[in-house]
Amino acid sequence: METRREAAPEDGVLTRIGQAIMLHRGGDREEARNRLSALWQEIGPHGDAFHRCTLAHYMADTQDDPRDELDWDLRALEAAEGFVTERPAGSAATPGESRVADGPGPRHPLVALRAFFPSLHLNIAADYAALDRPADARAQLRRARVSVNALADGEYRQGLRDAIERLQLRIDRAAGHTP
Repeated sequence: METRREAAPEDGVLTRIGQAIMLHRGGDREEARNRLSALWQEIGPHGDAFHRCTLAHYMADTQDDPRDELDWDLRALEAAEGFVTERPAGSAATPGESRVADGPGPRHPLVALRAFFPSLHLNIAADYAALDRPADARAQLRRARVSVNALADGEYRQGLRDAIERLQLRIDRAAGHTP
């Protein structure tokens, strides 16, 4: 008999991440950070990559130190990159060319994961800009621009493009370049 893997009607981990996000947006940054930290410990380094990516992405926003924010954003990117795997042997990795790995745990739509990449690169670029590392920030902005093209047209894509351009202008102004 063939066993089918079905999506759970409710993902408790994502629900708990969402609750912490609501706390953060409501102004309780410390409690949000505490809950996300406890959930990070619960998930562990080998937990579901989509969960780790989502959690780290939002954990970064709760940090007070830009270096800590960068560390969490890099963890989110690492989890996302680990989630997209298994290119054919001998092929080079290009944005959007990978497929979701088979294995234990729920399968998440690749389109949902692709939506993370422009935001992750944009956040990392902002972290580098805050740490006065403009060359690293520009490199991440280039990656954000490439990955935003994998998204469908719409408000989310346009919002990311606008945010990329705003950060680019801010970095250029800080370097003494004016448009």
